Amino acid sequence: MDVRSIRLLLMSFTALVVSVGAVAQQGPIIEPNLERRDIREADIDSENVEIGVFAGQVSIEDFSSSSIVGVSLGYHITENIFVEATYAQADAGETSFEILSGGAPFLTEEEREYRYYDLSVGYNFNGELFVTQNTVFNTDFFVTVGGGSTDFGGESQFTLSLGAGYRVLITDYFALRLDVRDRIFNSEIIGEEKDTHNIQYTLGATYFF
Repeated sequence: MDVRSIRLLLMSFTALVVSVGAVAQQGPIIEPNLERRDIREADIDSENVEIGVFAGQVSIEDFSSSSIVGVSLGYHITENIFVEATYAQADAGETSFEILSGGAPFLTEEEREYRYYDLSVGYNFNGELFVTQNTVFNTDFFVTVGGGSTDFGGESQFTLSLGAGYRVLITDYFALRLDVRDRIFNSEIIGEEKDTHNIQYTLGATYFF
């Protein structure tokens, strides 16, 4: 290699070093511009016991709708599976025949007392509810199945309970719930023995501890 070739090689290497140094002094070509959001997300407290109160309407088959109130006590075995005991009471209204005929009532005032207790197993489908850009609540859509007893019309009947609901975790220990239940039991109050469907809609508040 002659002197002229060596000189050209040195000049090319020098130009490359100068170019790399200039790029390094300019800093990164792309600078990320990320805005982080502070998201408020309530979660279930570390305790697994859930106690609550609820109120709403129950439609007792063959009788008019009535107000109902009750209490519940649940235990969350896992994040998705829970067991729950409930107790509630209402005063049944009149049948269509009683209303139209104005005749003697089918039931006494004491027999119109509608009370039940049951034990159910439930399964949670976890989700989230976005209220604002920075506020999100954990939620559960759940289904339940269970059994218990209903006192109505002077009799106690085994009752199958089927239901579904929606729970919103407002804080780590406080939640609001919307529940729908169908309690099915055998009845012959109006003369015909049959399985009655008694639909219940309630709104409740629960506390975790």
